[in-house]
Amino acid sequence: MRMFEQAPGFMAMVSGPDHVFEMANGAYMRLIGNRDVLGRPIREALPEIVEQGFPDLLDQVRSTGLPYVGQAVPVMLARQPGQPPEERFLDFVYQPILDENRRTTGIFIQGSDVTDQKRAQIALRNETRYLEVLNRLGADLSAELDLEKVVQMTTDAGVELTGAQFGAFFYNVRDERGESYMLYALSGVPRSAFENFPMPRNTAVFAPTFDGEGVIRSDDILKDPRYGHNEPYFGMPKGHLPVRSYLTVPVVSRSGEVIGGLFFGHGEPARFREEHERLLVGAAGQVAIAIDNARLFREVERELAERGRAEEALQALNAGLEQRVASEIAERMKAEEALRQSQKMEALGQLTGGVAHDFNNLLQVISGNLQLLTKDVAGNQRAVRRVENALAGVQRGSKLASQLLAFGRRQPLEPKVVNIGRFLTGMEELLRRTLGEDIEIETIRSGGLWNVLVDPTQIENALLNLAINARDAMEGGGKLTIEAGNAFLDDNYVRQHADVPAGQYVMLAVTDTGTGMPPEVVEQVFQPFFSTKPVGKGTGLGLSMVYGFVKQSGGHVKIYSEVGQGTTVKIYFPRVQRSEDLVTEADFGPVTGGTETILVAEDDEQVRTTVVEMLGDLGYAVLKAKDAAGALSVIESGVLVDLLFTDVVMPGALKSTELARHARERLPDIAVLFTSGYTENSIVHGGRLDPGVDLLSKPYTREALARKIRHVLNGQQHRNRVRATLSTKPLPSAASRSPAMPRYSVLLVEDDFLIRMSTADLLGEFGHEVAEASSAEEALSMLQERHFDVVVTDLGLPGISGGAFAHEARRLSPEIGIVFATGNDRVPDDGAVEGAVLLKKPYGSDEIAAAFEKITVQKG
Repeated sequence: MRMFEQAPGFMAMVSGPDHVFEMANGAYMRLIGNRDVLGRPIREALPEIVEQGFPDLLDQVRSTGLPYVGQAVPVMLARQPGQPPEERFLDFVYQPILDENRRTTGIFIQGSDVTDQKRAQIALRNETRYLEVLNRLGADLSAELDLEKVVQMTTDAGVELTGAQFGAFFYNVRDERGESYMLYALSGVPRSAFENFPMPRNTAVFAPTFDGEGVIRSDDILKDPRYGHNEPYFGMPKGHLPVRSYLTVPVVSRSGEVIGGLFFGHGEPARFREEHERLLVGAAGQVAIAIDNARLFREVERELAERGRAEEALQALNAGLEQRVASEIAERMKAEEALRQSQKMEALGQLTGGVAHDFNNLLQVISGNLQLLTKDVAGNQRAVRRVENALAGVQRGSKLASQLLAFGRRQPLEPKVVNIGRFLTGMEELLRRTLGEDIEIETIRSGGLWNVLVDPTQIENALLNLAINARDAMEGGGKLTIEAGNAFLDDNYVRQHADVPAGQYVMLAVTDTGTGMPPEVVEQVFQPFFSTKPVGKGTGLGLSMVYGFVKQSGGHVKIYSEVGQGTTVKIYFPRVQRSEDLVTEADFGPVTGGTETILVAEDDEQVRTTVVEMLGDLGYAVLKAKDAAGALSVIESGVLVDLLFTDVVMPGALKSTELARHARERLPDIAVLFTSGYTENSIVHGGRLDPGVDLLSKPYTREALARKIRHVLNGQQHRNRVRATLSTKPLPSAASRSPAMPRYSVLLVEDDFLIRMSTADLLGEFGHEVAEASSAEEALSMLQERHFDVVVTDLGLPGISGGAFAHEARRLSPEIGIVFATGNDRVPDDGAVEGAVLLKKPYGSDEIAAAFEKITVQKG
């Protein structure tokens, strides 16, 4: 039943001659807008599909006992209450359910929503058609030197590309008063449709096009503020073709002269889209080149003495036109390939995430019980050896799941600001022990290396993977060169590699003197499970993991190889303008327990039983709950809990993050530790753990559990002591504040409790007085009651947005400082506030200090 409910495709079952819904999974309910259909006949529950014939198909399946298969079938479904039906495309099967007498008792409905794929196919066909039209136009224009034919072909092509009812080309030739233009070509309507009207004049609607200001597109020209202000008609004269949708583009010569304009219209509103603008810009560029060519040819005819030179120039122009068309086609093909790769990566990421969650839960049960069993078989060497072998198998399974998550870009990263040069120094000894004496290792570090933001553990794994691959490629020994240096990827490089933005990077290159690879192998090395090694010698996930980690870190990876000449893998990480973090060494001391009380929230019974016993062996008092709601009931009972240890993904309406928030509201001193085999998006955003969140990934060992529990408890106890100390200290008076380090009264607005709590602690450590609000509405009430120096607000707030709130805060208090805390690289336009400071998530003490330094400078 759980598989039925969680299946990615939609499923339902109907019974009886009226096809009454007996059951439907979540995907089916989402497809039909979560309507109440169970126990109702299909004609009554889904009335919009009756006229589309689907109940008749069910009748057919019931009467014949034969299944019906539909592929990419268009269906109009009302997916939102009160909204008109929406067209979806579905693959589905109606499978009869037969009793022992081969009579149909019900029908099983199964399928998937392929709307996105179908629309992508339609879009691709449109793109192909557009390219065919542009290619045909380019070919025709390159061979045509008659100006009348040139503009007519372009106007006809524009009507075909945009679906306009009519199109026109006007030359930019004004009369003696500088007002009229000349109609030269029409398409879609006869010329007689305009012969009774004067030429258009220099009005507010036409002037921008003939002044070369750019594309003008209006969904309804009658409602455009520029329309209808010029006498004598104040708009289109009586009898003019009806125009609502309006689209124009200037035709500009290579000299900068505005030759004229292409105009397109339609009697219905909102018929032109952004893609039509792009297509017309291309067509306008082609006709401008063609007109220039034609003018040049006429000049050549008048200047016979210059014929040879003019013909060469014309051929060069034509060759350039062909090259531009070819380049455009190549760019479009590259974009389509990038889209397909992105979709494949997203699908694989979702698959690996789901597999990792269940797989790691199973590994945790096996690992935990094996570790508990170790005590029972102590002294029996044969049994101990078997348990150790089993634990090694668990470790291999865990590594496989981790590599899958890395390739799918679903692993929770814990990035630090790292100097690659110092990082390499710390790894040299590990690399020498790993690769052996047959491999010569040389490390080259450039001076003045920039810092990067990466997960130190993952970059160490990536470098080890590359080094081991290099060792395997250098059978019998060789030289491994590891180089680190600053790099700038310019626009030329970016044009050839669409997956990386231009900018400053730190490059890490690993070069071997091995056998190298042919081009067809290089193209596949980052694909999961692709390996050139013999069966049993590799999983084919090493380079896939490297690729996924680098991309998840915002970087770029490039491989160069030639048979017999070795291989170089270059990794580029974006530069960060931050000081290096102090990375603490992992605790490898004795494993200790404690006497605190721990509440375990875990839906998997076997995992729950195992972890409760492991914690009990460590001396802790353990409470348990099978879901978040049960854990909250324990907390609300009043029992003292020191640490909440909760799985991230659990069934039920209450999420684990909400459980943590409620727990901290009721028990401010409680510590929280999350665990999961796959974190989804609940505590990981942008591929990184949320600030202030502790995570223990499954499967984990008894030692890892003990150390992490102790670490989180000790950290929370330290914060509790600091908070208690700060609460007894009065805020320094204005007279005693240091000018270099002012203290402010701060209003912190953040709807996520965990982020709000950790940010308040960080602000408190700087001596600021902090008041907290979970919404903009609550914060506005507080602003009306008292004065604040600075507002720190998230942008994505429930109700009123952070941007709108900041504008209102400035209205209430014009001198207040505004700090936007967001995961974006910039503040969106709707949140633009003069002097606002950006604090990019995830942030720490250094980032907060830098933001408040800017506020201090503003306040003078």
